[in-house]
Amino acid sequence: MSAPIRHIAEFNIGILRHDWDDPRIADFVNGLDRVNALAHRSPGFVWMLGNDDMEAAQLDAEGVLGGHPRTASTLSVWESADALGHFVWNTVHRQYYARRGEWYDDAEQAPGPRMVLWHVDAGHRPTIAEAKARLDHLAEHGPTDHAFGWDAVKAQGWQAHRCGEAA
Repeated sequence: MSAPIRHIAEFNIGILRHDWDDPRIADFVNGLDRVNALAHRSPGFVWMLGNDDMEAAQLDAEGVLGGHPRTASTLSVWESADALGHFVWNTVHRQYYARRGEWYDDAEQAPGPRMVLWHVDAGHRPTIAEAKARLDHLAEHGPTDHAFGWDAVKAQGWQAHRCGEAA
């Protein structure tokens, strides 16, 4: 019997400096549809939690994300770290990533990692609770097979970061 096909899940979270309708983050807000549409068209893209479901999870005061009204997060699945890395570092997404300091509030952000990766079986669609548990695991235990970040992927010889990621 062959091993199941494995994909990579990605979750990131942050707290915006300003409300969603504040003109100081208008470039971020106005770019979301463009960046998400590009993700959907990118080679290796599998799935992303929809905007309505993500917004509901972000605003749920009883939920695992805490209900902060300026939370911005993404939960997606990709065929491989290379596919995800290509999208993150070698498309217009990189321009938005480079401006994250303008839009995200470090003082409001909980300490620890803001992004986590983990392997999932093909066909699995992670939940917000699963994603937050993986992020918490990474914060508590550092990179493991259960939850890791870009550094662990790069240590395994991943190539895509060399095409665009700044050191």
